[in-house]
Amino acid sequence: MRETLTQIYEARVAAGRLRPDPAQYAVLPILEDLRRWLEENANRKVGLFAGLFARPVTPPKGLYLWGGVGRGKSMVMDLFVESLDIPQKRRVHFHAFMQEIHKGMHEARQRGVEDALKPVADRVAKDVRLLAFDEMQITDITDAMIVGRLFQLLTDQGVVVVTTSNRVPEDLYKNGLNRGLFVPFITWLRERFIVHELESPNDYRQHRLQGAQVYFHPAGQSGPAIEAIWRDLVGGVSGQPLLLEVNGRQVEIPRFANGVGRATFWDLCARPLGPADYLAIAQALRVLVLEDVPQLSASNYNEAKRFVTLIDALYEAKVRLICSAADVPERLYAEGTGAFEFERTASRLREMQDAAWGSEAAAD
Repeated sequence: MRETLTQIYEARVAAGRLRPDPAQYAVLPILEDLRRWLEENANRKVGLFAGLFARPVTPPKGLYLWGGVGRGKSMVMDLFVESLDIPQKRRVHFHAFMQEIHKGMHEARQRGVEDALKPVADRVAKDVRLLAFDEMQITDITDAMIVGRLFQLLTDQGVVVVTTSNRVPEDLYKNGLNRGLFVPFITWLRERFIVHELESPNDYRQHRLQGAQVYFHPAGQSGPAIEAIWRDLVGGVSGQPLLLEVNGRQVEIPRFANGVGRATFWDLCARPLGPADYLAIAQALRVLVLEDVPQLSASNYNEAKRFVTLIDALYEAKVRLICSAADVPERLYAEGTGAFEFERTASRLREMQDAAWGSEAAAD
């Protein structure tokens, strides 16, 4: 007899991998119902697409799981996806998924397709029965104008959607341009999804870093410590690349899981990235593990300038930074052109090491 999600969760608590949390417990039965339905019906046709003689199957409501940063939403969703015994499932960061949709629509328009969204949604629905989105947020008008119809096209074809978000549905695309056109989607979402708040008082991501060292030097000696923090934050998974499309270009975070990105200085600062790229990175992550920041000077001035821009973007977005570097912040850029300007960056790197830094982002 298979284990329920509650039993799997309790086994991980017993093994010391998780802390018991009543708010997380409360959402497990909802996910268990979805798990059971999907495993029983994943291969059956749904609704209008059931065929002339097949008995149509009505899919269940999706789940919109929202709550503050670090409450365990992604962890609970990952537990659900991992335990779901069907191949037609996909777990993806919402921002990355929407970039895929826009790319597919662009290609469809180039082929002369008038309704560019439909073939893209059809292709997604052909391959999956479950779509699990992490970090749903609507900040872009292009996303706002298509997400409602996209979700309807997917759910009409029997795709079950589970998504996490830091915001209650009514706060999606808040104060956005032409928001009135987006409001009907919120009403539809309330009707077609179970909207559940994971109302935990605990910020586990913050707790894991509370009092922990987050800035390591020299970088060459910090590998095991960085690896231990990474594995703790992401629950032991290896992570997958996260591709962000910015102004028609792709920016890659080599490893990403549970809202945490991992990259080297050279991944993010040796490439010709600019403020828009670093802003997109900061919007997509809650924590960045950045390794191997070298000694900075006039000899690598361009890379140093990009590092300054990256830190500014992370600082403004309240992204937690775990960093390994050649030296302490004040000695990273000791002399040469740009050293004076780097003093502000060094100050920010110091401030971002504070145990409570970034905790206010949970209230955003």
